[in-house]
Amino acid sequence: MKKLLAPLAIIGLLVSCGSDDSDVATTEAPTTEAPTTEAPAEAQDIVAIASGNEDFSTLVAAVAAAGLVEVLQGEGPFTVFAPTNDAFAALPAGLVDKLLLEENKDVLVKILTYHVVSGAVLAADVTAGEVPSVEGQNITVTTEGGVMVNNANVVVTDIIASNGVIHVIDAVILPPDVDPSAL
Repeated sequence: MKKLLAPLAIIGLLVSCGSDDSDVATTEAPTTEAPTTEAPAEAQDIVAIASGNEDFSTLVAAVAAAGLVEVLQGEGPFTVFAPTNDAFAALPAGLVDKLLLEENKDVLVKILTYHVVSGAVLAADVTAGEVPSVEGQNITVTTEGGVMVNNANVVVTDIIASNGVIHVIDAVILPPDVDPSAL
């Protein structure tokens, strides 16, 4: 987790609209081989992985609306806590639609960058504590009874990308200073 402590300017974020149909993230447990930060030669970037997985279609749409596609295709490395479609669906009714509007782009960028930290942090390296997000505010990581980031459970770990790693979460996490009812 010490890899996460170096602050990073808001440069890295979420997913592209380009996609291929190759097998990407699964909900199976990680292999018994020791994880590595080295992506296989055929590894896709974070954007391609998310775009190729229907469970991330809302996230992909949000990243595109926020103008963050090219950033997340960048060199990185990034660790992305990626909310599923079900996580977005659990937000208050109509909130996702409001966030996707051009006039709320700044808030959407703030929320999405709050899901990203600097460096590629694998599950084996996670420790409890406060971690600075790319957005600038800290995310609280707990490890008792499973890994959580703020109020979201990490449900799939170590999806290795060519420019980082994705951990799937079951809730959208909001920066402390974002009030969704104000939209």
